Amino acid sequence: MACRMLLFDYREAENKFFEQNKFCNFDIKFFSESLNDETLSMLSEEDFEKTMIISVFISSVIDEKVINKFKNLRVISTRSKGYDHIDINSCVAKNIALINVDSYGKTSVAQFVFALMLMLIRNIYPAVTADISDLFRSNNFTGRNLNTLTLGVVGTGVIGSSVCRLADCFGMKVLAYDLKPKDELQADYNVEYTDFAGLLINSDIVTVHLPYIQDNYHIFSDEQFNMMKNGSYFINVSRGNLVDTEALLKYAKAGKFNGVGLDVVACSDVNNITSENFANDTLFCVENSKAVQELMRVPNVIITPHMAYNTQDAVNYILASTFESLSDYLQGGRKNRVL
Repeated sequence: MACRMLLFDYREAENKFFEQNKFCNFDIKFFSESLNDETLSMLSEEDFEKTMIISVFISSVIDEKVINKFKNLRVISTRSKGYDHIDINSCVAKNIALINVDSYGKTSVAQFVFALMLMLIRNIYPAVTADISDLFRSNNFTGRNLNTLTLGVVGTGVIGSSVCRLADCFGMKVLAYDLKPKDELQADYNVEYTDFAGLLINSDIVTVHLPYIQDNYHIFSDEQFNMMKNGSYFINVSRGNLVDTEALLKYAKAGKFNGVGLDVVACSDVNNITSENFANDTLFCVENSKAVQELMRVPNVIITPHMAYNTQDAVNYILASTFESLSDYLQGGRKNRVL
């Protein structure tokens, strides 16, 4: 008998994968909506009774209420590396396996970092949005060569390591900060590990590649931005909550940075609003949204809608890895198991 599976956050980019791949062991229902307390109303009693597997993206919020609605849930599979949108304690209490996807962004996200970097440093965004009268005054758009700049990579996990390798191809000096330095990066790609403060002080460009855990909340705030070079560049493609948006706005408006590139901001989706602290979280998100809107009006600031990972190649990899892990689980394995 096929396992009943509900797949949420289903996007057009995923259509091709399912057109080309059939999974006889899974009875899949697709939902473009995210799964959360409100969207539970879309589901039938049969769904709650028979569903064994739920697959979601980070825009879903799987809290205790959601988990408790399902009578025979055995696996939650998130099509992402991060899983802070899922209530771990409830999974443990219900003996529900949690599966994620690792490494899918090592190419797509790393390449996107350099797309942002080149747009900012070569003033491409101001050029393509300039009035026609300014368009051919090329001196207005004078940039820098990447090989003359020092890149600071905060976090050298899978994606951060890929960024270091690409930076070496561009001939950049690379400083890195990580609790677990990688010998390979130092030996083969001339990466120099330093402390956090040293990286901020000495880098022309700082790019963030950290997971979001409580210890990393607002790891970039007033103190850290103040330490960075005047005229430097700041890029974040990791998680919005790593950055204090109000502090970033203050320094960006003051002319601290020559450019800012963000693919993520806090409260960009419902993950940041919890039922337990609805009023406080909502107020924070409203204030943060105002800061983001103001930040978008600052010259040479680029904000994109969490698209760094989003290539067809990465989407196909995510789905292939998801179903490999689920098939492995059904055979008693632990591939990509978080729990």
